[in-house]
Amino acid sequence: MSIKRRDFLNGAALTIAAGLVPWRFLRAESRVYPPALTGLRGSHVGSFEVAHQLGWERKLFATDQLPQHEDYDLVVVGAGISGLAAAWFYRERHPQARILLLDNHDDFGGHAKRNEFRVGGRLLLGYGGSESLDSPKANFSAEVQRLLTALGIKLERFHQAFQHRLYDELDSAVFFDQQTFGEDRLVVGEPDADSDEEPDWAGFIGQFPLPESDRAALLALYAGEQNYLQALPLDEREAYLDSLSYHAYLKRHVGLSDKAIAYFQQRSGDEYGYRIDFLPASYARYAGYPGFAGLGLEEDDSEEEPYIYHFPDGNAGVARLLVRDLIPAVAAGQGMDDVVLAAFDYSRLDHPEQAVRLRLSSTVVSVRNREGGVDIGYSQAGQLYRVRARHSVLACYNMLIPYILRDLPAPQAQALAQNVKLPMVYANVVIRNWQSWVELGMQEVYAPGMPFSLMKLDYPVDLGGYQAPNDPEQPMCLHLVHVPHAAGVGPDLRTQARAARMQIYTRTFADYEAQIRDQLQRVLGGGGFDHQRDVLAITVNRWPHGYSYYSNPLFDGPDGGAAVMQRARQPLGAVTIANSDAGWDAYLHAAVDQAWRAVNELT
Repeated sequence: MSIKRRDFLNGAALTIAAGLVPWRFLRAESRVYPPALTGLRGSHVGSFEVAHQLGWERKLFATDQLPQHEDYDLVVVGAGISGLAAAWFYRERHPQARILLLDNHDDFGGHAKRNEFRVGGRLLLGYGGSESLDSPKANFSAEVQRLLTALGIKLERFHQAFQHRLYDELDSAVFFDQQTFGEDRLVVGEPDADSDEEPDWAGFIGQFPLPESDRAALLALYAGEQNYLQALPLDEREAYLDSLSYHAYLKRHVGLSDKAIAYFQQRSGDEYGYRIDFLPASYARYAGYPGFAGLGLEEDDSEEEPYIYHFPDGNAGVARLLVRDLIPAVAAGQGMDDVVLAAFDYSRLDHPEQAVRLRLSSTVVSVRNREGGVDIGYSQAGQLYRVRARHSVLACYNMLIPYILRDLPAPQAQALAQNVKLPMVYANVVIRNWQSWVELGMQEVYAPGMPFSLMKLDYPVDLGGYQAPNDPEQPMCLHLVHVPHAAGVGPDLRTQARAARMQIYTRTFADYEAQIRDQLQRVLGGGGFDHQRDVLAITVNRWPHGYSYYSNPLFDGPDGGAAVMQRARQPLGAVTIANSDAGWDAYLHAAVDQAWRAVNELT
């Protein structure tokens, strides 16, 4: 079962080759199946080069004079969740419509990426981006609910599918690295804020490799209820927390040292997409970070929904349901259970006889309103093509739209450019077994000074015949999260995101592999883990354009950027704008809501 280094290199090479294949020329016998590719995935080689010619080189592609080789009722740019939902809503209104979806990647789903692994005949699934359905009761509009119901998704089914008790005996942990804290030390047993038991912060913080003064300050922060804003009138405190970062709050008001603050530095990375330097203190309070219990502010008493609405492949399960509904020939079955293991025939995505066609590895380079419709030019395998449509929905990264949508008013182009997406890297690592985690007594690790700030066992979901590993002797898919950060770049979050993004483009798979192996060994070695023996496969999903930018009171003015957002997504002729970017919200429900709005603007 050992996988040699040449296998990793071959996986990366296969990824590169797949990015260059025009999918509409593939046949059923093709052995290339995107979800099973390892190496560098996410924004893979072959998916971004043409877009960079547009954005970096300001290249104009001459597509206006090309022969028109196809005609559609709707062309959707981007086959992520929002683009697929836009096609679904449009077809609902126009059942006989001919629809084409174009996407620059070699797989559909956008950030809802499925990663597959075969280990000794066993299938392991992981998610390479969009993770779960978040808080359906609080967040899902009637249209989101209606779409999910039509696709056969029953939210109550997740209560049974999610194996709530599997990791009950395993705790959360923190790994302090030698480079940041002076020594490598794993501290297991972080108190659970949701537990009925009295949290033992003294026992936990007492093991930190920090000076006694820092440990005492952290204990007071977690266990005490000191009013750090006592000099400020009560009615001014919430607004004040909007005006400074959590880093500044800990430094200026709590009085923590730089070493103690380093413990919190990456706490916000996985959830928010950036470090606490850019995290408003008000957001930290909302997320339950320490330091606010004594401020006298009103507590959020709304019921927290369980974080269990998760397909074994994350929201790729929703993307697959949408594709199967739009193009029934691609896979058999119906409903949320059988889609998990359904065999998807990628050669059926783009056939002339189908009403809906999905064309991968196709980067749109020009969109222009013409009399009676829209001309769309795209690049595929080095060739340019032009198609015509009655309508078009741009469900791609919104910051790319100023480079492809011709005759766009300058104020709208400037507004679209404000959605500077936040870079993220999601790695899935298959290990031989997870005994080391059980031996160490943990299910997830926060590593404040390491490249991958979060490491965790995969969500345990049994659905549609797929069974999550429930025996520590079985292979396991680990999920690792890296949020790039450009030291010294700021204070503006957009500037930081642009600078941090370049780190992703300059790192090779070998760089990520070395980081992952080093980190796993240092964290898990005490439990008997040996990376040379136990690592079986690695897929690195890099997203230079990851989370959608969302409102941040430190940078977006009194209205939170609402005016900019509204200006950015205005329709232009027969073209409308979707994607979660259009709502400044990175979640699946936002992507669907924006698709619904965009289709309504067309019809």
